[in-house]
Amino acid sequence: MSNKKILVTGGAGYIGSHVVKLLGERNEQVVVLDNLCTGNADAVLSGELVIGNTGDKAVLDKLFSDHDIDTVMHFAAHTIVPESVENPLKYYGNNTCNTRTLLEACQNNNVKHFIFSSTAATYGTPDSEGACNEGTPTAPINAYGMSKLMSEYMLQDLSKACDMSHVILRYFNVAGSDPDGRIGQSTPKATLLIKVAAEVALGKREQLQVFGTDYPTPDGTGVRDYIHVSDLASAHLASLDYLREGGDSTLMNAGYGHGFSVREVINAVERVHGEALNVKEQPRRAGDPPALIASVDKIFATLDWKPELDDLDKIVETSLAWERQLMKREHNQ
Repeated sequence: MSNKKILVTGGAGYIGSHVVKLLGERNEQVVVLDNLCTGNADAVLSGELVIGNTGDKAVLDKLFSDHDIDTVMHFAAHTIVPESVENPLKYYGNNTCNTRTLLEACQNNNVKHFIFSSTAATYGTPDSEGACNEGTPTAPINAYGMSKLMSEYMLQDLSKACDMSHVILRYFNVAGSDPDGRIGQSTPKATLLIKVAAEVALGKREQLQVFGTDYPTPDGTGVRDYIHVSDLASAHLASLDYLREGGDSTLMNAGYGHGFSVREVINAVERVHGEALNVKEQPRRAGDPPALIASVDKIFATLDWKPELDDLDKIVETSLAWERQLMKREHNQ
């Protein structure tokens, strides 16, 4: 642990809030920067929340002036793939340009460590049955993936030019919610499959749409590597420890190394919930590859990290529990 502070951008959002929770449990000094566009102030369980945009130079200058920050964890980003296809400049503006502004502030204020939230969307449509290692060629097929890849390049170049080490984590499909039930995926109109399926199961949505049933996969639906958000959060703390111990800048996949199809996920939700879902099949969506599965040898070899929730039914259970909790909160308002 360090006496210096950690700046967490997007720390009121889904993944960022789970990381902030773990940082607080470890008594780290945390400052959260979030514009609350999709995040929630009550999800910030530790540290100080500053409301503002990551791309606002004046906000960043004041933050670094007011706080002794030596580490930045950067989550703030738009993440909806279909939207990125329809509105690419929104993604390049928020994800890429704002990251450049943040990196400049880090350089000017001698930040030592930077942990970046990237994505498997940087791989595009891999050749090797969806299994990607860190050497798999990057070929994004949507603006979301490209906006993140461009940010990776900027971070890598800056780390070579100044004394700042970094870890880039390429997330696969993040799912589930805090097993303690204190925080979860609260984004309105979310598009993540397990979140949507849980909402359908509990009657918050009328139906679950399956986009594409003719992919070259065992059952025709897309296959993804689902990682529980709490395991992903603990990988960030392990990355922080790695950098503090003098680890070299690196890029790693963050997943479990195996995948489930859309149909398998639906079956799991129906199994755990005990009722069938209303499912409607739709044509493929633009920007969706058939399969994305992580090769995870590198992250296991590099970090002191061991996933604890690598179980699809457990991921579904925590998602359903969180949706029930949200419904109670809405009822009591």
